[in-house]
Amino acid sequence: MRLAMEEALRGEQEGEVPVGAVLVLEGRLLAAAHNRSIGLCDPTAHAEILVLRRGGEILGNYRLEGTDLYVTKEPCLMCLGAMLHARIRRLVFGARDEKGGAFSAFSVDLSRANHRLQVVGGIMEEENAELLRRFFAERR
Repeated sequence: MRLAMEEALRGEQEGEVPVGAVLVLEGRLLAAAHNRSIGLCDPTAHAEILVLRRGGEILGNYRLEGTDLYVTKEPCLMCLGAMLHARIRRLVFGARDEKGGAFSAFSVDLSRANHRLQVVGGIMEEENAELLRRFFAERR
């Protein structure tokens, strides 16, 4: 999660919403990314999507089975959908997102999904939430 936070800080320096993600396979870092929606003029350029794309390139497969994705903020519906299609093994996220998070805002139930995704939330939650609070407070 600390590596994901470092990515979030890189994004913040670029003026992006500070969300970072890392993709890990068997304890080895495969890819790291931060939000780039503003810089790329791409609403899909969330940290999670970018790290999944890079992971697919590295593994030469759109299926990322056995991988774990760490992200500083609870993923949105788009990102969660991509994770399910990629068949990642485990999602670990930091801060909850009551307004846009797939689980907090939309109460997604994964019990009927094709793929069984392990989900662990609230890791380093306060540090990740504080980064987001600070970012948005400076812009208001």
